[in-house]
Amino acid sequence: MSEKKKKKTGSIAIPFLVTIFIGMILVGGAAFFIYHTFIAHDKDKLKEPQPRNGSISVSADDNHTLLMILDDPEAGKASSTFLLMRSLPYKKKLLLIGIPSNSIYYSAEEGGQLVLKDTYERNGAAAAEEFIENVIGVKIDKYMVFTPEAFTRTCEIFGGANFPIDVEFNGFTGDGSVQTLGAEDIRKYITYNKFSGGESERSFKAASVISYMINGSDGDRIATSFDRYFAEIINMTTLTDITASDYEKYKSAIKYMFNYGTSISIAMIVDGETAGSDFIPSSDFLRNVPKEYFSDDE
Repeated sequence: MSEKKKKKTGSIAIPFLVTIFIGMILVGGAAFFIYHTFIAHDKDKLKEPQPRNGSISVSADDNHTLLMILDDPEAGKASSTFLLMRSLPYKKKLLLIGIPSNSIYYSAEEGGQLVLKDTYERNGAAAAEEFIENVIGVKIDKYMVFTPEAFTRTCEIFGGANFPIDVEFNGFTGDGSVQTLGAEDIRKYITYNKFSGGESERSFKAASVISYMINGSDGDRIATSFDRYFAEIINMTTLTDITASDYEKYKSAIKYMFNYGTSISIAMIVDGETAGSDFIPSSDFLRNVPKEYFSDDE
C-alpha cells in the first residue's frame, strides 16, 4: 500500500515541477522581454551622446556688443580702461577692442571737442557708450563698469594669463618673455601708466592680455558654472544696464561658445593717430575690422 502511495505521489510531483519550471521560463522570458524592450532600451537612449549644440538654437541674433569699463581709483594716474567686446556665439568668436581713454571727437551738439575720459568722469557710463558709438559707428547693446574687486574676481574665475611682458612692473621683468600673471597682476598691468606708446598702447595691451586670459581658460568649466559666476560678478557690480532678461536671452549661446570654441578671442585697437595728448580715432575704423565681426549679413 505504501509503495502505491509513493508511486502516486511521485507521478503527481513530476508534472507539478515541470509546470512550475515552464511557468518560470515563461514569466522570466516575459520579464526579460519587458526589460530589454523598455527599460534597457531607455538606458541605451540615455547613453547616446547629445548633439554638439543640444537643443540650443544659436544664430546671428545672439550677437551682442558690450562696453566694459574698469574704474580703478587705485590705478594712480592711469585713467579708466575702456574695452569693447563684440561677441558672436554662433561663430564661437570674441573680438576685444581697446579704446584709448584720450580719444577725442568734435560734437556739433556740444559745440566743441569731447574727450572720452572726461565724458565718462562727468556723465558716466551711458555717456561713454554714446561717445564711442559716435566715434567708431558701432551700436553698443550694454555697458558694465567693473570695480577693482569685481575685475579681480573675474580674472580669478578665468584663471589668470600667460602673457609676454615687455615692461618692468610689480616685480615682473620686461624682457618680452611669457610670464604668468595672476588676477591682481592683470589688473595692475592694464592700469600701468608708463607704456611708451601712451594710452594707445595701454588700451591694446589691456585687450590683448584679457584675450590671452580667455583663450587660456577651461571653456567647459566656465560654461558649466556660468550662471553662478555671472551672478557673483553682477552682484559685485552696481553700474550696469544688463538686466535679468538680457542674461536669460544670451546665456545659452554664451555657454555654447565656451563649451565648443577654441581660442575664441582676438584683440584689436581702434585705428587712429596721436596728436599731442589726444588720440584721434579713424572714421574708417570699421573698414579695417574683419567683416565676420561687423557685417549686415551675419
